[in-house]
Amino acid sequence: DVQLQAFGGGLVQPGGNLKLSCLASGFSFENYAMTWVRQAPGKLRESLAGITNDGKTSYADSVKGRFTSARDNAKSTLYLQMNSLKPEDTAVYYCARYPVGFITSGYDYRGQGTQVTVSS
Repeated sequence: DVQLQAFGGGLVQPGGNLKLSCLASGFSFENYAMTWVRQAPGKLRESLAGITNDGKTSYADSVKGRFTSARDNAKSTLYLQMNSLKPEDTAVYYCARYPVGFITSGYDYRGQGTQVTVSS
């Protein structure tokens, strides 16, 4: 079974940094593109940071220049480094898998999320 488990969330002050990790299992991680998705109360789900199987990245305008996605295929782990956090970044963050090695219109699996709260 495909399993995706995000962790590393927490409470951080505005302007602070946080790094999320997502451990993948049940499939050949190195063959698939991945993305980070967030869901805030009352807002549409937002795909933030896609990364191809070989490490090319693409970011939503809302996080470009502040968030960085990376992957370690040997560890089947996806990362999201979040810098200069803002209160509007508060959301549940999930990692998700695309069905192919490149970024496409929709993902096929989304894991359990981790809460990120940005507040003073």
